[in-house]
Amino acid sequence: MATKLLELTCIRKERFSERYPLVRKHLTRSRGGGSSSDMATAFEIEEDISRAIFQVLGMTCSACAGSVEKAIKRLPGIHEAVIDALNNRAQILFYPNLVDVETIRETIEDAGFEASLIENEANERSRQVCRIRINGMTCTSCSSTIERVLQSVNGVQRAHVALAIEEAEIHYDPRLLSYDRLLEEIENAGFEAVLISTGEDVSKIDLKIDGEFTDESMKIIERSLEALPGVQSVEISHGTDTISVLYKPDVTGPRNFIQVIESTVFGHSGHIKATIFSEGGVGRESQKQGEIKQYYRSFLWSLVFTVPVFLTAMVFMYIPGIKDLLMFKVINMLTVGEIIRWVLATPVQFVIGWRFYTGSYKALRRGSANMDVLIALGTNAAYFYSLYTVLRAATSPDFKGVDFFETSAMLISFIILGKYLEVMAKGKTSQAIAKLMNLAPDTAILLSLDEEGNATGEEEIDGRLIQKNDVIKIVPGAKVASDGYVIWGQSHVNESMITGEARPVAKRKGDTVIGGTLNENGVLHVKVTRVGSESALAQIVRLVESAQLAKAPVQKLADRISKFFVPLVIFLSFSTWLAWFLAGKLHWYPESWIPPSMDSFELALQFGISVMVIACPCALGLATPTAVMVGTGVGASQGVLIKGGQALERAHKVNCIVFDKTGTLTMGKPVVVKTKLLKNMVLREFYELVAATEVNSEHPLAKAIVEYGKKFRDDEENPAWPESRDFVSVTGNGVKAIVKGREIMVGNKSLMTSHGVIIPVDAEELLTEAEEMAQTGILVSINSELIGVLSVSDPLKPSARVAISILKSMNIKSIMVTGDNWGTANSIAREVGIDSVIAEAKPEQKAEKVKELQAAGHVVAMVGDGINDSPALVAADVGMAIGAGTDIAIEAADIVLMKSNLEDVITAIDLSRKTFSRIRLNYVWALGYNLMGIPIAAGVLFPSTRFRLPPWIAGAAMAASSVSVVCCSLLLKNYKRPEKLDHLEIREIQVERV
Repeated sequence: MATKLLELTCIRKERFSERYPLVRKHLTRSRGGGSSSDMATAFEIEEDISRAIFQVLGMTCSACAGSVEKAIKRLPGIHEAVIDALNNRAQILFYPNLVDVETIRETIEDAGFEASLIENEANERSRQVCRIRINGMTCTSCSSTIERVLQSVNGVQRAHVALAIEEAEIHYDPRLLSYDRLLEEIENAGFEAVLISTGEDVSKIDLKIDGEFTDESMKIIERSLEALPGVQSVEISHGTDTISVLYKPDVTGPRNFIQVIESTVFGHSGHIKATIFSEGGVGRESQKQGEIKQYYRSFLWSLVFTVPVFLTAMVFMYIPGIKDLLMFKVINMLTVGEIIRWVLATPVQFVIGWRFYTGSYKALRRGSANMDVLIALGTNAAYFYSLYTVLRAATSPDFKGVDFFETSAMLISFIILGKYLEVMAKGKTSQAIAKLMNLAPDTAILLSLDEEGNATGEEEIDGRLIQKNDVIKIVPGAKVASDGYVIWGQSHVNESMITGEARPVAKRKGDTVIGGTLNENGVLHVKVTRVGSESALAQIVRLVESAQLAKAPVQKLADRISKFFVPLVIFLSFSTWLAWFLAGKLHWYPESWIPPSMDSFELALQFGISVMVIACPCALGLATPTAVMVGTGVGASQGVLIKGGQALERAHKVNCIVFDKTGTLTMGKPVVVKTKLLKNMVLREFYELVAATEVNSEHPLAKAIVEYGKKFRDDEENPAWPESRDFVSVTGNGVKAIVKGREIMVGNKSLMTSHGVIIPVDAEELLTEAEEMAQTGILVSINSELIGVLSVSDPLKPSARVAISILKSMNIKSIMVTGDNWGTANSIAREVGIDSVIAEAKPEQKAEKVKELQAAGHVVAMVGDGINDSPALVAADVGMAIGAGTDIAIEAADIVLMKSNLEDVITAIDLSRKTFSRIRLNYVWALGYNLMGIPIAAGVLFPSTRFRLPPWIAGAAMAASSVSVVCCSLLLKNYKRPEKLDHLEIREIQVERV
């Protein structure tokens, strides 16, 4: 079950655009379906047309919807626009070569409404995704600028830049541009860009070539690799002697490449060796450690120069003897102390602080301003004014002035210290991903098999050399090297590191295993089914990374503020200096306010510099993404996969949850518990006909009937049922087919009555009896005559009743919507404590119920696991998919509950509330800090208290604000589930043991 979940949580790149056609396809094959023609009409998209769905807030009536529609249709390239004022949605079909989604969004906002993109579904052939690491971002204005630069490039459909993890995810049209162009645009904007992955290299490996070889040898290698089946492209990097191979893992793998390389060149230019190349310098962790070391070294060197500057300016001036030495005049009024401070502060300003100059230049060159601009302006003002006082003192016999060299040096030192602490703290926010990536073992034991499947030998190989269809040996205490299924042996496997499930799972022949999990007590032989980037572990890592890249809507506040924050601070800083300077010149305050070592100009300058350096745009930019990173990471460790900040933000507002029944509130493994024939017939023959009809259906009840029917064919593990013709799935009612020349119908009362089948009294009594016992009654007719009644039971999950009770205590309303009959539905609802029930509901009716609840003012979460739940999962504010459910349901959902436990619904909501509470706290701190710090730095308290904030203290406070926001987010790592859930889990384990 756990492996199936992880296979399904592997959200394939851009498969989301296939969701509706897939739903349509499956719905026509299952009981829980809907009208395929309606869905086909609704979601049929022309080949060159893209579809975008926006959430539009502020619409109150049809007139609002009309104004939005009119504004959008004025744009060139709009094919169709449908506005749904009830659900605050706008669906636009457009030609991407003529208009982009950002222009559409801006048009909606210009019409007076708030718009945010929900989906942008381009034709699969015209969309690709790449991820790029971006170095050099300092605040949210940097990330916003890069987003604007990327979105202005023709062919870019969507760009997300995450400041906290310093990465960008870009959706683009490969027909119009390549990822090289994207790297170039980021570089031109003044940042360093390193490609992490593209849509082309999902299965890509780099091989390092060592030994004696020539250019001709490398060409032979290239041609030999390209000739291999499954190899899509080969790229040789002569500078590093590496070969990059893009391949299909179903066909070939790295061991084949190494074998070909080492055998092809032998005899031409000597023996060579090929190994997997790991470019550690570009890895996220290595890059982060390098950045930490760089800031650490810079801080140490700044201390070497800054401490003497501070001592000569603030301490030694009060020590007799040393003071006289420092006050000794060298030339005119120029003293020894001023020369020492000048000499020591200069390397701090221009060598250690050079990063702020380059950052400022790049920001100003692209027409924006960031934190580097504030720091550069503040330190330059202090340094160059001090330089002016030194030059005046050296050329004038009576000049009296005070230098601020300690201000510029200490400012830079404290800011670098703050960046060092911030980088270290930010590194800890992504530890969840690092832990996941380190789960895969370094080595594996590869088995050699003979023709009969018996092991003839074993070899220890690098874990990265495993290929599909290999057979590997897993000894007790070892980690499973890759995804696969057991072909020999029995054991228990601890899957807690992947699924969060604390109980070891029994494994035997045929059971699936997950790469990275721990084998406990037996030897297993596993046949590999997924390797590399296709493995469940790799795909979960990608899902968590994508979640951390996605922005929460609340982050828009910081993005908007960042556009004018730095210019406003510069204006306030200049205004502060000018106000204090004019007040001093015009004698608006007494001269006794001016410190003895300053004049009015210098006092005004210090106030202006303090305002400039105390303002912190970084804290605002980090408030949301750091909390989202930690929250999604904690969720993954708890077995709750949250797909980004938007899902987190919506989940914390949920006040109504709609539950599916089968597989959600119940175990999802129905079994036939009773069979009653109404006519004389051999039970074996009866089940042969019924199973032959139901084997074509994917419904859980159908599978239960087929499985039960196998008991009458115990001579065969997978019996061949009689052929069925003209199979029809009647949505929400049952199935019918022609088997052995007889018309067989299996379903509910509605199916029978609609086809004229008479239901006798004793059958009615059997149905009523089944419903009272929370069982599902299924009728079987042969040639329009009712032959039998089956009772199918699907036991409740042990945690269901307590979970619903806990949700009630959280003021969350619970509703059950099911396609099952009313009697069974009411019985199950009473047992779990749900008051509101909707039964015999078709898939589209589930979605309609969700919309009705939303229209009534509820924020709705839908919890389901089946194909027929997908429309409701999409319609809900938050869709939660049970992990063991179908891939359609999981793709449609915002949150995946990996352990398939109902208590994880509570964990997801509670975690989202805690995370969003932390985001609010971060914003209160970041905004409050700036709103309070700037006036204090500007001297608001000075007239009444004579308290002023020296620039170097203001710089230290600015650095501390960013660190405090990150640390506040890091406290989420200590998240504990509600205590009630721990007691519930213990009780569930006890029930299972019984």
